Amino acid sequence: MRHRCRVPELGRPADQRKAMLRALTTQLIRNGQIKTTKARAKAVRSTADKMITLAKDGSLAARRQALGYIYDKKLVHNLFASAKDRYGDRNGGYTRIVRTVRRRGDNAEMAIIELVGEA
Repeated sequence: MRHRCRVPELGRPADQRKAMLRALTTQLIRNGQIKTTKARAKAVRSTADKMITLAKDGSLAARRQALGYIYDKKLVHNLFASAKDRYGDRNGGYTRIVRTVRRRGDNAEMAIIELVGEA
């Protein structure tokens, strides 16, 4: 039974979807916010929160897991250095999704996903 085991497929095959989520997560951590569709923002929220939770843990195993997912090695080191100070008192909810105007070409719902916390 696959009841309630739904994965947001985002209209892509599994390999393309995973690569897109990795790229969006990398850009979100690098820039602090990205503008994308609402469905993609909701999908990338869980992976971004997972990477920040790994960074708060700070162990070697967590660092290797993050290095296996995020594309940029220096970005992972910066994330692990700053996550404890920035998100130390927060138990999840590291991202915020703000809906914006619809995209002009195809009227898709757009959103801005951003990292919350003290900068």
